[in-house]
Amino acid sequence: MRSVQVVGTGLIGTSIALALSRRGVVVYLDDRDTTAARTAEALGAGHLEEPPSRVDLAVLAVPPAHVGAVLVDCQRKGTAHAYTDAASVKALPHDEIRALGGDPATYVGGHPLAGAERSGPLAARADLFEGRPWVLTPSSQTDRAALNQGLELVSLCGGVPVLMDPEAHDRAVALTSHAPHLVSSLMAARLAEARSEYIRVSGQGLRDVTRIAGGDPALWSDILTANADAVADVLEEYAADLGRLIAALRAQRDDEGPRAKASADLRELLRQGARGHARVPDKRSVTPAQFVAVPVSVPDQPGALARLFSTVSDAGVNIEDVRIEHSVDDRRRGLVELLVDASSVPGVRRLLDDNGWVWQEEIPLV
Repeated sequence: MRSVQVVGTGLIGTSIALALSRRGVVVYLDDRDTTAARTAEALGAGHLEEPPSRVDLAVLAVPPAHVGAVLVDCQRKGTAHAYTDAASVKALPHDEIRALGGDPATYVGGHPLAGAERSGPLAARADLFEGRPWVLTPSSQTDRAALNQGLELVSLCGGVPVLMDPEAHDRAVALTSHAPHLVSSLMAARLAEARSEYIRVSGQGLRDVTRIAGGDPALWSDILTANADAVADVLEEYAADLGRLIAALRAQRDDEGPRAKASADLRELLRQGARGHARVPDKRSVTPAQFVAVPVSVPDQPGALARLFSTVSDAGVNIEDVRIEHSVDDRRRGLVELLVDASSVPGVRRLLDDNGWVWQEEIPLV
């Protein structure tokens, strides 16, 4: 594989581009979000110009509902010899490609099972997929050449290929990802109007259960809509178990006989949960750092953003995220907020001073 176009420069798209660039593949970037695309380019993920000729593979790192339309558009332009995507739902893109008149022979569905707590290109890592499962969902019409390109992509990114039927994939992620996100959101929703003194006595258990509820609602609405039936099936099973739990808890006020049976039901449900938890791979928890935003004035010139990133990263400071705004008074300059660990701020300020950057007082994130 010599050349790839990555469409979509969020966390996954930029991570794929970084991994491929590190392996010597020429990567071209495309995104309607020009800030994200420029950031990815500044990080060394690839080039923003149009490919001079048809690339070997196009990777569509866009939401599930947009894969079909973007793929058909790329096919009509002759962007690549083969196509894949990185969406977390697979049956919908396969169906829409056929409905929109696309060519399913050059497409193999893909879903790298990796992610991060944060989104956007600055959260991207070239090693994000190393050792992680990467599902490929070829259809009966997928050419062997397209599947081989997908397999080579997974290999170059360090992933572990897993071949699945699109519908089986969607049922799997409904159980392991999509329904858990909704359960987390439902629990977190109980907190929205809760009394403050209740929130103050929350512990790590609540943080664990509600952590993923902080995901982007627009993105998750898109994902859940695209996999609605499979997710609803899992939630119906949850609802049945929830009904048993409610009945077991209400029965604690009954006579000894019903109360004993209810207690046995409660223990069995808890034991079943413990058995299921034991099958989940353990992952060491990481305590989130406290971040602050350091605003920096940047000239609107080619390469200025890359020079700023290089100044900070070369000193060993990790940029956790970035926000970019143009100045209202001077369109020739922009304001870039670098989100860094609070302990790094004094060093970052000295570094900016030494390299001629103009910064403002940092903004704590609350």
